Amino acid sequence: MTMPSNRFVVASLLAAAVCTGAEAPKPGGASPSAVGLDATVLQSLDARIANGEFNNIDHLLIMRCGERVFERAYPHDYQMIYGTQARTPGPLNAHGSGMYDYFDAQWHPYIHGSDLHTLQSATKSMTSVVYGVAITRGNFKAGLDTPVLHYFDESRVRNVDDRKRRMTLRDLLTMSSGLDWREDLPYDDPANSAIAMEAAEDWVQYVIDRPMLHDPGTVFAYSSGASELLADIFLKETGQDIERYAEAHLFAPLGITHHYWKRTPKGMVDTEGGLYLSASDLAKIGELFLHDGKWRGRTIIDPGWIKDSVTPRFDGAGIEAAVNWKYGYQWWLRLHEGSTRLDFAARGFGGQLLFVSPQSDIVMVVNGWNILGGLPAERTAIEQVLGAVRSQKCAPI
Repeated sequence: MTMPSNRFVVASLLAAAVCTGAEAPKPGGASPSAVGLDATVLQSLDARIANGEFNNIDHLLIMRCGERVFERAYPHDYQMIYGTQARTPGPLNAHGSGMYDYFDAQWHPYIHGSDLHTLQSATKSMTSVVYGVAITRGNFKAGLDTPVLHYFDESRVRNVDDRKRRMTLRDLLTMSSGLDWREDLPYDDPANSAIAMEAAEDWVQYVIDRPMLHDPGTVFAYSSGASELLADIFLKETGQDIERYAEAHLFAPLGITHHYWKRTPKGMVDTEGGLYLSASDLAKIGELFLHDGKWRGRTIIDPGWIKDSVTPRFDGAGIEAAVNWKYGYQWWLRLHEGSTRLDFAARGFGGQLLFVSPQSDIVMVVNGWNILGGLPAERTAIEQVLGAVRSQKCAPI
């Protein structure tokens, strides 16, 4: 088990406000009406969350026109809420207490009482962002059509066939690897492939050894395993650890000074679900994408990568049929019915959401920890916030 670094401990001591109670917009923000939003709609959403309509919602942050217009934390005693489950072995705590025990209140959803919240599968989108930075900087030189097995010794990989040899980096990014992977099952089901991977000693080997079920690039099948292979491939292609690279070339330029990123039992960065960020720092990633990869006049990611990342590649509605979600390069894409309008999101287990609406110039972060069911807040939050727009441009109502 790895423990937080010194920079994390220092950050933890500075973070009490978000974890201990409601928080007003920070200095430098703006009122909703100043940026064309109806404050009463946002207040209604806040009241529904505060009243427990959506169960365990931890944080809501709304930005428009680059201004923080609403932020509030909703405290919960997770040691009490999941105390019984924490004492009962099961698929979500196969390793006992610690970073991969999803009922351990010291690790989930906030880590050791800080403002760093687990992102779960929203980490996948952050991994894609780091790939974009490395490609922009010329540190990741391989093209996306490079075969995945280029990075492995075939003699040490099980179930190699012609289909596995054709599987490419692009197929991993778009969740179309063709691997036999069942992540459509509940996460408390031991037959879920992601749960089985996390119970394994060597996650990367577990994934690359899986047999093929489809031709690569033909069928969307959501796979945390495909995302975990990206950590290993990044290291082999660039010679650099993806977390260390992110610290230097993504987090530092954006002023993200504290984070935590879990690792597998073998020490590989958990690129499928292990990143922790504060809500305000996660929003910075949304702002970066909203502005075509530029941050304060500096290009961090090539606009072409942004465009490619949020171009629909597959229909992901099978994951949640109620919303017309598509999928790009580890990003969820939301098409509005009857229009060409496209919003995009990083989404994660338990209720993690980074939502970006370019047309409305909105970035929203929702964090939660509903891991045993409950009414999801995601769709309601998106609909209410977009419904609060009273001026399509960043101007007063």
